[in-house]
Amino acid sequence: MTIQNWSDNIIVVELQDDPQFTDDINALFDSLDSRQDVDVVLNFGDVTFLNSSNIAKLLKLRKQLVVSNGRKLKLCGISTHVWGVFLVTGLDKIFDFADDVASGLAGLQMNL
Repeated sequence: MTIQNWSDNIIVVELQDDPQFTDDINALFDSLDSRQDVDVVLNFGDVTFLNSSNIAKLLKLRKQLVVSNGRKLKLCGISTHVWGVFLVTGLDKIFDFADDVASGLAGLQMNL
């Protein structure tokens, strides 16, 4: 599990395929329970597939961060295969994407 406090108000999560994906997202939810003032960058660099459970967790995370708390969620480092899942499901229109972690962090910093 790699959940890292990049700054006082930004968390970077290095995701992997399931079952680690689920564990990492659940750990992220646990850490967000005590903090509502953070933006999150999810690095999909090591993710090669998404299942329906993963998608449901991402939607729940988006609802908690973006809709309920007005924070930002950036998804980055997405492979072509995983990007196809976002396109087919229409989720490419509701999530905010960046090419890599550095671009995602820069995008958050520019919008502060």
